[in-house]
Amino acid sequence: MDLNQLVLAKQQELLACLQENLRIPSVEGPAEEGAPYGIHVRRSLDHVLAAAHQLGFKTCNVAGHIGWCEYGEGEEMVAVLGHLDVVPAGDGWSFDPWGGEIKDDLIFGRGTMDDKGPSIAALFALAALRDSGLPIRRRIRLIFGCNEETGAQDVKYYLDHGGEIPVMGFTPDAEYPIINGEKGIINAHISREYTQSGQLKLKSIQGGTASNVVPAYARAELVCDHAMADAIAAAKFEKVTFTRTDDGVLAEAEGMNAHGSIPWVGENAIGRLVIALSQLPFEGELGEIFRFLAEKLGMDTVGKASGIHLYDDVSGDLSLNWGTLRGDSHQMELVVNYRYPVTFDFADCGPAFQSLFEDAGFAVQQSHKEKLYIPADSELVKILLKVYRDHTGLEGKPKSIGGGTYAKCLPNILAFGPIFPGDVAREHQPDEFFEIPKLMKNAQIIASAMYELAK
Repeated sequence: MDLNQLVLAKQQELLACLQENLRIPSVEGPAEEGAPYGIHVRRSLDHVLAAAHQLGFKTCNVAGHIGWCEYGEGEEMVAVLGHLDVVPAGDGWSFDPWGGEIKDDLIFGRGTMDDKGPSIAALFALAALRDSGLPIRRRIRLIFGCNEETGAQDVKYYLDHGGEIPVMGFTPDAEYPIINGEKGIINAHISREYTQSGQLKLKSIQGGTASNVVPAYARAELVCDHAMADAIAAAKFEKVTFTRTDDGVLAEAEGMNAHGSIPWVGENAIGRLVIALSQLPFEGELGEIFRFLAEKLGMDTVGKASGIHLYDDVSGDLSLNWGTLRGDSHQMELVVNYRYPVTFDFADCGPAFQSLFEDAGFAVQQSHKEKLYIPADSELVKILLKVYRDHTGLEGKPKSIGGGTYAKCLPNILAFGPIFPGDVAREHQPDEFFEIPKLMKNAQIIASAMYELAK
């Protein structure tokens, strides 16, 4: 039986393992002993490492931060780097986001595409490669991360505590044919305290679930007298509704989810809400804040309003996503995720963005992931492109993306799969799913890629 057939023979085991893991809501939570990213993330890691052990692989749990399993011998190691943590489910699901349901050759659940499906596919692809008896001269290590969605501190911990660096490898956490360029990613944490004055006051405001998700819903509770509440409730704004409450008005804005790297595909409910609020009769500091945020952020997706727009022919526009907003009667916190093209640097946008908000009285802290770019003529790119061509019959070319992957966190790694050209992006969105035939095709590609890198 050849390697492709051996992979297909693992389908039922693979799906059963994936369903079990999808039922673990591995969103980052409060740190506990042995569970630095929350108990559910640790449960997901324990489950996969137990499955790897049962398959006969050597396993290692690195203090709950990250884990790995390994096959083969040799001084050098190649790696497949995936992650088991996921973004929150969010709204708009017609399937249970934690159900792992299968219907019409589709498997549904948060993490099916990003990144539990590909990670568990890699595990059973490795088992198929072992069963094939094909000779390899390098060890193959599958690394299961636990903090990709909220900072990649897991890989940092792995490296800081002596984790072995692969000579080559890939992360199945983007798209085919291969990603050799990734935009630099900046998360700006912005806050401001204020005092309120006037007849209209803010009680609370909130929207968004994560910095890298375009928010589909935002709301604000406003306090005012009955006459003003009646006037506000009669106001008309696109996809913003005002409902009378006992002490004022509830404002609710609708948007549409999308990945934060392509915010123009979605509709930002926070920006829509704040634009509406900026036109209400707020006075003093809060009125200034709403008008500033509406003007400099609003519904903008490429940084033109804030003066940081950049563009190159390799990776396109700078992207900007207003991911979260939280506030009460005296303070407000927001997170903006923006990503600069691969031929630019942090210095071309980061300082200007920080100055803009600090000059307006906000406190700003920015975290930064450097851009990534590896030439198309490198050995790693050539090998992975050959595997892609062999399995699809398509002539693929390297490309750049706005989504950040683990390739930025570990040396000698590029993003390779799992999304095929023409597929609709569905990671971070309601009813996230993976077509089972394409999941198995990914497992075959991963098995071949591991063999070609290790032989």
